[in-house]
Amino acid sequence: MSTTSLIPASPQTFTPTPGQRIDPVLARSWLLVNAVQPERFPVAEDSAADIVVLDIEDAVAPKDKDTARDNAVAWLSSGHTAWVRLNGYGTKWWDDDVTALAATLPSALAGPSAAGAAGRGGLAGVVLAMVESTDHVNETAARLPGVPVVALVETARGLQRINSIAAAKGTYRLAFGIGDFRRDTGFGESPMALAYARSQFTIAARATGLPGAVDGPTVGTTGVKLAEAAAVTAEFGMTGKICLQPEQCAVVNEGLSPSQDEITWAHEFLADFAADGGVIRNGSDLPRKARADRILSLAEAFGVRWLREDEDDHAPAPSDTFHY
Repeated sequence: MSTTSLIPASPQTFTPTPGQRIDPVLARSWLLVNAVQPERFPVAEDSAADIVVLDIEDAVAPKDKDTARDNAVAWLSSGHTAWVRLNGYGTKWWDDDVTALAATLPSALAGPSAAGAAGRGGLAGVVLAMVESTDHVNETAARLPGVPVVALVETARGLQRINSIAAAKGTYRLAFGIGDFRRDTGFGESPMALAYARSQFTIAARATGLPGAVDGPTVGTTGVKLAEAAAVTAEFGMTGKICLQPEQCAVVNEGLSPSQDEITWAHEFLADFAADGGVIRNGSDLPRKARADRILSLAEAFGVRWLREDEDDHAPAPSDTFHY
């Protein structure tokens, strides 16, 4: 069972860099970038993405797998930091993927400190596609020692085993591959249709001490529909979301950060609690204090400033035509 902390890491344990701006325990926007097109790497690195993920799996045709892998290795070997989405454990490309990426790891990073030291450049972590068993995660983790592995669950078989996958020694965080899951099961895309699946991710993550799960992407929009989709992600207790375009990241980051109403409530509750001497008054005080502390901790980690009532926030509302 993972014991990953759910509070922001201190500056001594995590160094923000382009390609991994936010501690991956807390990361909201996970931007997939087709590794066949390396000209997109700098754009992704300069975007608002919390985590950049070079994709050598679903976005890449079989004939281009070697090229995509070589492009990812070249980028990571030239001082840049990123995550990589690997081909699934059962595919013929998995072994080549982990072999090539393992060769990019300096010996000093081949251990538990790899995630924290990734600020120096190189492979920060991997997203493993099509996870359907604990072996898929653990074998990948064994081949990439010290490298965090996000288990991307995308099938009915994987969802059926999500509790054991979450509890696997090598699992760093769970992610929901919505597109392949819908193709596998025939489910629709509405929040109601996917409610059971999303709930299982959140419950499995919480029960095993993992950070919040990463929700799947929303296709073809950067406006109101995406903001609504991010709200659904948050409503189901998921704390990250896969993005397909750099422009999506700012909307997702906002939607998965504490709101001004939440921050105001946290400040007001803690002030009231302190005014009463910091003494527990009833059974709701402890959970409310824990929620208030977490809201303010996350706001600080994400750089969300509290706008008091006498301050004016001129940030425009999301729209289907607004570009970040």
